[in-house]
Amino acid sequence: MTKDQQASHTFLFTYSLHFSSSIICQRQQVPPHPNYGRVENPWRFPPSLILASALVLAHCLLPTSLARHDYGQALGKSILFFEAQRSGGLPENQRVSWRSNSGLSDGKASGVDLLGGYYDAGDNVKFGLPMAFTGTMMSWSILEYGRHMASSGELGHAMEAVKWGTDYFIKAHPEPHVLYGEVGDGNSDHYCWQRPEDMTTDRRAYRIDPSKPGSDLAGETAAAMAASSRVFHHHDSGYSGELLRHAKQLFELADKYRGKYDRSISVAQKYYGSVSGYNDELLWAAAWLYQATHNQYYLNYLGNNADSLGGTGWSMTEFGWDVKYAGVQTLIAKLLMQGKAGHYASVFEQDQQKAVYFMCACLGKGTRNMQRTPGGLLFRQRWNNLQFVTSASFLLAVYSDYLSSAGRSMQCASGNVPASELLSFAKSQVDYILGDNPRGTSYMVGYGSNYPRQVHHRGSSIVSIKVNPTFVTCRGGYADWYLRRASDPNLLTGAVVGGPDAYDDFADERDNYEQTEPATYNNAPLLGILARLSGGHSGYNQLLPGMMVTRRNQLKLRLPDRYITPESNFRRGASFPETNSHSTKPETGSRHEHSSNGGAEMDYIMGEQRKDLQQIQSDCEE
Repeated sequence: MTKDQQASHTFLFTYSLHFSSSIICQRQQVPPHPNYGRVENPWRFPPSLILASALVLAHCLLPTSLARHDYGQALGKSILFFEAQRSGGLPENQRVSWRSNSGLSDGKASGVDLLGGYYDAGDNVKFGLPMAFTGTMMSWSILEYGRHMASSGELGHAMEAVKWGTDYFIKAHPEPHVLYGEVGDGNSDHYCWQRPEDMTTDRRAYRIDPSKPGSDLAGETAAAMAASSRVFHHHDSGYSGELLRHAKQLFELADKYRGKYDRSISVAQKYYGSVSGYNDELLWAAAWLYQATHNQYYLNYLGNNADSLGGTGWSMTEFGWDVKYAGVQTLIAKLLMQGKAGHYASVFEQDQQKAVYFMCACLGKGTRNMQRTPGGLLFRQRWNNLQFVTSASFLLAVYSDYLSSAGRSMQCASGNVPASELLSFAKSQVDYILGDNPRGTSYMVGYGSNYPRQVHHRGSSIVSIKVNPTFVTCRGGYADWYLRRASDPNLLTGAVVGGPDAYDDFADERDNYEQTEPATYNNAPLLGILARLSGGHSGYNQLLPGMMVTRRNQLKLRLPDRYITPESNFRRGASFPETNSHSTKPETGSRHEHSSNGGAEMDYIMGEQRKDLQQIQSDCEE
């Protein structure tokens, strides 16, 4: 029995004992004794009766609560969700078959090509800030756990998901100091309920520039471009260089012409207002540019501005598309543990203390802790709470691996915390999302058997245009589809919805947008933690030079030659040749659209190349 299984057995037995005693005491009108876990027997029943009740309840709970999750399958589904969110002309290798082309005139009125990108959630608007954060977190997931994705046969799909976003960002940045940050208007879009293929809403494009600044938007997009440039560095060096060039220009735009983007693009205020301002994005972008370039300029920027921009001052209990401080502090803590802080060590130690503050708050061992539901889920707000759960779980996972690689533990207000405890807690949050919760509900659509069926999502809730091409009108969609009390005609596989409330309650109703609407930024950080859980640690040192970006290891870690396409074809989205998939087959009878992986599996983790990797790591350690 593994340690996790032992811990789960212990938890279930203790919970069952408490539950049994509560029932027995309720019958006798005696309150549960505060020392119920000790040797004394305050209940007026023989110990044998209590023990028997506990064992019966534990036996009933074990099959579902201890069911081993298929994290590899969940990873494949979570990546597939991004194909359902695609805008523009869809490629031949599109796996979500019920979607079709949409938004084909985006940017035309402004004289710019803005085809592509992602719809953020259940609507048909392309919001730049959350889309860029999605791209950054997908890239970070790959950079940390690309090896694990490869072993699941999903690395190619994950890279394609990143590239669909970065191709759009390149188009949205046609000049060094111009960035288009939104296509469509949330107000007119929400007035209609139409599948994206039928959109009749306003598709106006909105931009920032020196006269209409948006440092938060430009900074986050710079971070996404810099992080993704590392993802493609050895697979398409020309494309990687192009991404990095855009990242540098966008950082200059963000830093030189400062201002909040929602003042320049006022239509975004109601939907993705920048409450935290732009200081966190400036640090976030600089951190990713240093990761991508190792240019001292960006390290100096982090060290010299850590205090004035809030990196050493803000103690956070939130990380997401608006507030990036916890992510910045985690990246800087990694630099410190890698010995790359230089003469900024004392400054970066303050950043690391703030990173530790966040981790301790998540674990419930800090001075100001995050709220949890009775079922153990981190809880911040009713509207799309799971976005904060997945992002926090990702930071916990990577910080756990950083600590393990450095041979360290973490000091919280309540005492010393081993690195393994961070990962264990992150796993508990993922397991909750996948169904280990009081309702037994999987909050990932298509995973398990009990998942949301009435998702607040225009595309999935309306019959596919390929099945019924009859035009769906703006208001007619509400009457004919939105108000239907029936399962969605299209399965939105892999979508992580908003999730339960503070009491673990959830209503699977399409108009319950706070709980049933999915979002790309819910899934993006989940890719990393699912990959980590599916692949185990495998002895990798997360503080060593990144295996995906070190030139010394290029030969071993590049895409196999048989998957390489000419650069011009790759940039047009040419599909990769099909290979045998290592993905787990979907459940029988499900509408799972995850076909065999045709995308760039890396065989460096297979067979004899395991030995090569071990030798490379040994060389690096020397």
